[in-house]
Amino acid sequence: MLPESPAFLWDAREAATKAASVAQGHGQPEYLGDWVLQAAVERQLEILGEALKNLRSTDAETAARIPNVHAIIATRNILVHAYAQVDQRRVWEILTDDLPELIPVLESLLAEIDDAEPSLEDRDAGPGA
Repeated sequence: MLPESPAFLWDAREAATKAASVAQGHGQPEYLGDWVLQAAVERQLEILGEALKNLRSTDAETAARIPNVHAIIATRNILVHAYAQVDQRRVWEILTDDLPELIPVLESLLAEIDDAEPSLEDRDAGPGA
């Protein structure tokens, strides 16, 4: 994993978690009737897609380990550039079906980074200790 990758993965995980939290606190009818909720979710999906777009640009190998990474980025592009085509029922499906599967993948990738970093004790001991 490249040095830039953890920041993109962290941003993606945070945005996915924030967006998914809307589904936990609200039902579909409430979501579909509330433009503020929709706008909040769309913004988090934009951040998610942008973070993964940046990851794919800098570390394609890590990005390839994320299921549907191309579709996530494509969703971001629709939200940003084709806002009139956004189907809020599909966005709800992303919240309830796709994000709960994506978040553990992002957390797993972030855990790999934590596992790879030497502990403070290892660093303090130095090579000759």
